[in-house]
Parts: sequence; structure tokens; C-alpha cells
Amino acid sequence: MSGLVARTGRHQQRYENGHRLIAGCIPFKYRDVERDGGDTSEKIVEVLMINSTSGPGLLFPKGGWENDETAEEAAVREAIEEAGVRGDLVHFLGCYLFKSKTLQDEFSPEGLCRAAMYALHVKEELESWPEMGHRERSWLTIPEAVKCCRHAWMREALEQGFSEWYNNGMISTLPKQEGD
Repeated sequence: MSGLVARTGRHQQRYENGHRLIAGCIPFKYRDVERDGGDTSEKIVEVLMINSTSGPGLLFPKGGWENDETAEEAAVREAIEEAGVRGDLVHFLGCYLFKSKTLQDEFSPEGLCRAAMYALHVKEELESWPEMGHRERSWLTIPEAVKCCRHAWMREALEQGFSEWYNNGMISTLPKQEGD
């Protein structure tokens, strides 16, 4: 992965109406599970979470949306940087508002953030990625992820945005990214 480096700093960070704009995703994959002693199998969905670097609990990849990229590009970049996965964004899950104690600055003194979240169908798990030195990946079922989720707004994105989409048949609503 030489040449792939995580972006840092806030000089290109987007803000709107006092909110820092964030983009992120819920990475997922399908896994075959055997039933009835191996006579039948079914596909289950697992979501990928990463450890927080600032306390207990697990997170979905997310980060600042910068001036030179779309929200979709930022979500894909964060998945690579923080979780070391590549794939296709297939559905917009919604925007989620939250207050960050650690992301207060001159443009958002209250630490208000608005996160655009997407479902990312994982096609590749990278062996090395920019934040692998301080991030661990965990594949979880949706109920397991709900229990482990550190932030209420991420749990809402999973329980409402992702689960509603899942229950409605997981129809892709976004075009494939360039290069696919």
C-alpha cells in the first residue's frame, strides 16, 4: 500500500450552517451460514466496525468531507483509510446530526456535525492500510453491531437507515463508482 496515506488536518474541511460535514459508511458483506447440519445454507449480512482510538466501543469508518471531493468520495476514502476496505457505495442511508466534544473549532465552536452515511458493499479487504497501526476490524451481525456501537447516531444509522434498507431487499440506489 505504499503511497496511500491518510489525510490529516482541517484546511480543506467543509462546513455548512455551523456544522462540520462528515462522510462515512457502513461496510457490509454477505456470509454463507450452514443450517441443519450442513444440509442447507443461508446468506447473512455482516457489517464491519473498527475500534475507536479515543475510548471503548466500535465505530463505522467516517471522517471530514473535504472541499476537493464529494460526500461519496469522502466515504470511500474513509473506508480505505480507517478500515482498509474497498467496495461499492450502493445506498445513501441518510444524514445524521451529532455533537462532537473533540471536533470543536472556529467554524463549529459547538462541535456540531452532520454525517452523510452510505452502505458500502465490500469487495476487497486490504492487507495494509493507512490506519492499520491503531485500528482493528471486526465483522459483526447487525444485532451484535447494535450492541457494540459507541455512538447513538451511528446506532441510529444502523438500526434505521441500514436495517430499513436491508428489510426492503437491499436494492442498490447509487451508481457504481468510476473504475468499476
